[in-house]
Amino acid sequence: MRAALFQMCSGIDPAANAAAIVDAAARAKAEGADIMFTPEMVGYLDRDRKRAAATLKNEAHDPVLAAAREAAARHGLWLHLGSLAFRDERSDGRWANRSLMIDHRGEIRARYDKIHLFDVDLANGESWRESAVYGPGEHVVAVDTPWARMGMSVCYDMRFPDLYRALTNAGAIVLLAPAAFTVPTGMAHWHVLLRARAIEAGAFVIAAAQSGDHQDGRQTYGHSLIVDPWGDVLLDMGRDNGVALVDIDLARVDEVRARVPAIANRRALPAMVDIA
Repeated sequence: MRAALFQMCSGIDPAANAAAIVDAAARAKAEGADIMFTPEMVGYLDRDRKRAAATLKNEAHDPVLAAAREAAARHGLWLHLGSLAFRDERSDGRWANRSLMIDHRGEIRARYDKIHLFDVDLANGESWRESAVYGPGEHVVAVDTPWARMGMSVCYDMRFPDLYRALTNAGAIVLLAPAAFTVPTGMAHWHVLLRARAIEAGAFVIAAAQSGDHQDGRQTYGHSLIVDPWGDVLLDMGRDNGVALVDIDLARVDEVRARVPAIANRRALPAMVDIA
């Protein structure tokens, strides 16, 4: 499988973001890519909720999704949109942070709504409530592609290994972790988390990331990664945006799992914990 990663700096203009995705898809296909992976919030990234509310659409009317589907069909390229933000998709009124897998005909093969949402109260008085705006997903999703079964996740999900246990139990051998990591948490945790997820799962991890100074004032870490099942980093894009390609030998999964059979040795855990 020849995989392309598109590292970008999404802004507050969906049309500009869509044009960047379409251009990247053309470049990826020209270099022989089978599939291209993009970051979280690839269509619109904005901390101004009022401005975002006036811009975002539902899935059926989203211009970035429409452009991506058309590009995938035109180039015969599978395309993973790390996530898009959608309005009017939930009965509770909150938005959806949704990852989508698009096939070479432009058809949507799978949808995954981010399950784990970042809610925190910091010692300095700051409070962040992702759940105030976005509703959590309710389903673990794996998707079959011509190359492998892939498990879907988004950004903060990577801190919750039970999700990846469920995905690998379902047969996923490639784990997708698109993200928009901040610089401080990226410097501290990005590489170690993704390498750990790959090692414990005996699976490839593909993590396309946002990178740079965004129009809404945030700064993201970049370093889009492909990690193999042994934990070796096959690609690290650093902070530079653009398209990078890697040929992935999926037979590596069986090789590593034969050496460290952690998946085969898994046992169901009891529901209760004994406190001595």
